[in-house]
Amino acid sequence: MIALLLALGSSLSYGCADFLGGLGARKAHVLRTVMIAAPASLAVELLLWPFLGASFSTGALAWGAASGVASAAAFALLYKTLAIGPMNVLSPITALVSAMLPVAVGLLQGEHLGTAGLIGLPLALTAVILVSTGSGTGSARPSHTALLLAFGAGAAIALQLIFLHQAPSDSGVAPLIIGRAVSTTVTLAAAGIMYRKLGPEKPAYAMSAAAGVLDSVANLLFLFAARNGDLAVVAVITALYPAGTVLLARRVLAERIHRGQMVGLGAAAAAVSLLALT
Repeated sequence: MIALLLALGSSLSYGCADFLGGLGARKAHVLRTVMIAAPASLAVELLLWPFLGASFSTGALAWGAASGVASAAAFALLYKTLAIGPMNVLSPITALVSAMLPVAVGLLQGEHLGTAGLIGLPLALTAVILVSTGSGTGSARPSHTALLLAFGAGAAIALQLIFLHQAPSDSGVAPLIIGRAVSTTVTLAAAGIMYRKLGPEKPAYAMSAAAGVLDSVANLLFLFAARNGDLAVVAVITALYPAGTVLLARRVLAERIHRGQMVGLGAAAAAVSLLALT
């Protein structure tokens, strides 16, 4: 039950962070948004260090650094994906992809899926197809570029979660601190190299910083959830995060989608729910 609640909290935080990050990336180049979000996220983890403790063992350093590289890619790909939009279609795609890889890793490590999980996996793939290929006049159909970015973002998120899960369970927030320090360094280096291509637009500072803070909270909750439960189950519960993104997108941006895609979103919700029952 503790792992479930932590994973649900992580899901809600990720959903809100993604919405704010994607919205911020519409106002300026995505790297300008990530340049604010990543350091803000690191600041939160450094503030939590005295309270939650950290053990910088070799394992924590290695897996934390790996998660940081994946996190930098996830930040940039996800915010760019959501900036292109539509959020209420692309966010569920990233969620399903980000859930599938941890499930596979969990199974390889000896975790077991019940009947619900065996039904949920193919249903999840069907949902991806339905959500991705909705058609009709006025439908919010994503471009091929947006779909590729969404799949890439989902894979990067999955790798980040897998690497965090591999870190020693007694390392406290050390993997998060190392990971965020690495992702911040990678982001700032990329921004420096591409400085002339970033454009003159200023980032939405408050929105970008809030996205980073919420992303840090989400990572923390996921880490503790994974330490108290199975990776396969925690990952798919965390993958419910599009619910927050879609709700905010519909309310704030008035995004609308085709009926066929609504069926896909329903199938996605059902698939994640089934997987969560395993």
